[in-house]
Amino acid sequence: MSVVDASAAETPSASGPALEPAGPPSAAPRRRPASTGALVRRGIGSAILILAACLLGFTAWLAFLSKLHYDRAQHHAYDALRIALAQGTAPVGPTQVVNPNENNSPSELVPSGTPVAVLSIPRMGLRAVVLQGTTGSVLENGPGHLRDTQMPGQVGVSVIMGRRAAYGGPFSKLSTLNPGDPITVVTGQTVAQYQVLDLRRGGDPSPPPPATGQSRLILVTADGAPFAPSGMLYVDADLTSKPQPAPPMVLSAANLAPSENAMGTETQAWLPIVFWGQLLLLFTLALTLLWNYWGKWQTWVIAVPILGYLVLSVADEVTRLLPNLT
Repeated sequence: MSVVDASAAETPSASGPALEPAGPPSAAPRRRPASTGALVRRGIGSAILILAACLLGFTAWLAFLSKLHYDRAQHHAYDALRIALAQGTAPVGPTQVVNPNENNSPSELVPSGTPVAVLSIPRMGLRAVVLQGTTGSVLENGPGHLRDTQMPGQVGVSVIMGRRAAYGGPFSKLSTLNPGDPITVVTGQTVAQYQVLDLRRGGDPSPPPPATGQSRLILVTADGAPFAPSGMLYVDADLTSKPQPAPPMVLSAANLAPSENAMGTETQAWLPIVFWGQLLLLFTLALTLLWNYWGKWQTWVIAVPILGYLVLSVADEVTRLLPNLT
């Protein structure tokens, strides 16, 4: 082949397609913002989904997860009471000295939630730290001592309340007790030994009051189906060990809030519920916008743990609106 032919072979034909240099790669298409109608639909969908998560979270919290809260609270309460017993500073009455290291230090009421005793009932397999107070918030962490009654082991009547089902349900097996069953309560003053007299429900006659100088323990919880109480269950037990002197009672039933009575509720829980509800509303709006501009799955990877925290926080507050013995 001649030089002219070779040159002609290397030159593209006029009739054939001309080869052009490749241009820069085209950029990925941007996500187009959704229309107003689509945003509204996504917002409604997100709201329904979050509402369903709240209902599911409340059910899971009440039936299962609240026990984890109870176990953790009991662990910390036992450590605190063990130290107080070792140091001789565990409460033995409705008041405690502000500064035990100073003479003539003033006294103040024992704060609600303070560990005051350890309750043991072999028949129920129960060993729980008893806290001062009987509001729903206190009973989330363990059985509570009714503040206008004497401490266990002291002369007079002592009342301890506990939940039937939620938050570990420490008194769930109270109905299994029989007359003669032993109950032990350890306080900063004594190791009190009790013996069950009998069980009674609302409307049943109460046993005769204890004799002068004697002590009685009354355990109280909800009666009926779990999470659907139909009344109250009482267990009366008389002290079989030596009764201890009781300090002057500075509280009466008139000094207690309605939320401390049996089956009482904490209406003040509405304020934090409204606060958490506002956060859920803002979360719904943020979820809708992120879903639109960022993407569905990317949004939910970030949103799920935040949603879980908000839902469980709301569930914890809502349970305070339920009767405290539930």
